[in-house]
Amino acid sequence: MRECMPTSTTRIGRPKNEATNTLIKDQAITLIRAKGYDNVSISDIVKAAGVSRQTLYNRWSTKAELVLEAFFDLASSKTSLPDLTGSQSRRELLAKFLREVFKHIENDGECLRSLIAAAQTDPGFREIFWLRFVLPRQEIVTSLLEDARRRNEIPETSDVDVLSAFIHGAFWYRLLNGQTIDETLADRIAHEIFRR
Repeated sequence: MRECMPTSTTRIGRPKNEATNTLIKDQAITLIRAKGYDNVSISDIVKAAGVSRQTLYNRWSTKAELVLEAFFDLASSKTSLPDLTGSQSRRELLAKFLREVFKHIENDGECLRSLIAAAQTDPGFREIFWLRFVLPRQEIVTSLLEDARRRNEIPETSDVDVLSAFIHGAFWYRLLNGQTIDETLADRIAHEIFRR
């Protein structure tokens, strides 16, 4: 169940203290790593962070928004955008990007599984999870594949949206089934996508 504070049409805006934002997000991640998404409440988070509920709600209107921003920030700090201006092959760029993503998943796989499970029972959370966590990564891969197609590294007729879905499906499936997600898998996926 989502915990949500009643909201009005006008919000005060985000408070200025970035250190407090970081503290709250760090505590949310720590708790979810230990207990799973469904077993962590807003009360748990504010207690661990030593802040008031209002301080948290001034920044995020739901637990889902807080958690997804925290994990998005964490994932973004551990992966770099592929450099599409350079001469490196797009196959190599894809493999490198997937290795970084998989390293993050290796460290937080259990947390991600709990977030995916929560998304199945909470439509509001599922939408936020898709928009803030899944879609940005899918768009990165799709853009890389579009560039590869322009450079004739994959066939001109390639459906990059479907290829991107294949890539994500491969590792989400393995994540959900507790299978290994590592550099070898990243390289195998890149090999198959670019194989002619």
